[in-house]
Amino acid sequence: MITGRGRLLVVLIAFAASLTWVQPASAATALTVLPNASRDFKLKIDPTADWRAYGAAIRGAEASGAVTRVTPLQVAQSAQHVGRAALCHDTGLNGTYKYDGFCWDSGDDNTSAYSAEGGWHPQGFTASHDFDGTSYHGHHLYLASWFFGNASAGQNKFGRVTIAESTGGRVSYGHVMLVQPTGNDTSGNFVPVTNVHADGMVWYGNKLFVANGGELLVFDMQYLWKMSTTSREETGIRAGVSSARWHQWALPLVARYHTGERSADPRACAGASGPICLGSLSLDRSTTPHALVSGEYRSSAAGAGGRIVRWPLSNTHDMPRADNGDAVNTTSATAGYSTPVFQMQGVATDGTWYYMSGECPESWVPDPTARGAYSCIHRARPGNAPSVLTKSPSLTQNLSYSRASGRLWGLNEWTGHRVVFSIDPP
Repeated sequence: MITGRGRLLVVLIAFAASLTWVQPASAATALTVLPNASRDFKLKIDPTADWRAYGAAIRGAEASGAVTRVTPLQVAQSAQHVGRAALCHDTGLNGTYKYDGFCWDSGDDNTSAYSAEGGWHPQGFTASHDFDGTSYHGHHLYLASWFFGNASAGQNKFGRVTIAESTGGRVSYGHVMLVQPTGNDTSGNFVPVTNVHADGMVWYGNKLFVANGGELLVFDMQYLWKMSTTSREETGIRAGVSSARWHQWALPLVARYHTGERSADPRACAGASGPICLGSLSLDRSTTPHALVSGEYRSSAAGAGGRIVRWPLSNTHDMPRADNGDAVNTTSATAGYSTPVFQMQGVATDGTWYYMSGECPESWVPDPTARGAYSCIHRARPGNAPSVLTKSPSLTQNLSYSRASGRLWGLNEWTGHRVVFSIDPP
């Protein structure tokens, strides 16, 4: 039973969590509508080189017999890794919002793309509530994207996707290498996807969208492959044996969109005057058509102003909806916004509110020595100033909203303090 004093405390906590904060006077204070989004923001593709060629190479690789198709559920239930079915680290999340979640195993909690020996860092997040609105054939699956690097050679070397099943009492998962098909129908092979940060991710129908700065990578979960061996570092098919850098599974690229020039380095996109940079990704099922929502990260030194863009989807092809009606072609944005949230790492929407993970205002973490210990989740309606909903785990990355449960999901990347979490926002 909640006493009168307890009720007052709950009210005060909820009130404090919704207080609007003010950025420095030099920054915009509202989630500002960008009037020319459909003109300024495009997903461009060469249908031959960036789509059909990959399909031919995939057919060739499968014809070799060196790869075998599996399902996302088979990867998740493989128990290649077993996580911890509870939040194992401090999160800073407001208990009013009934937080929940799970952790990776110790190895994946502590691996680091900035270490001397090399390792992985998580970035993107999506789940089976994005797949079809509820679950994957009755199972709740959760996906994270990761990039690989090391301290001496740099980051963004390779990419992988984790497919996990959480039953509430057990977390089982496996890692899948991201690969690029090569060759043709009669001689197909594959190589690793490189120069990839795997910033954000959305699982929509059979397609898996992965944001990578100036490009949107598209994978097809129908072509999830089991490798012949996990004992090789190399990636590809040799002498009839497939391998993917010690990974049991690989997922081939099926399409590649660009926001700028096709020849440009996708990781080089930056600045308000250049093509839109795709960082975080989430799915909005509240509209017809459904929409991808991308968020643009900017460093603290660059200030606020990261752009949020809505991209229409085709539920016929599970792809960005082409302006000319083709299955695959140029797609124009339907809306865009500029955020006052500093260091926005994730954005999702329930159809009314936009939720943004980013830097906390000083009023929320006044101690400068502790400021890096938490991120904050902000929310705002377009045209209005944001408010802080709650603190969240340090370096909170992508967010994902489930219309089925009404919960907001996310993950963070802080080495040794990683969690996958959800809250029930008001």
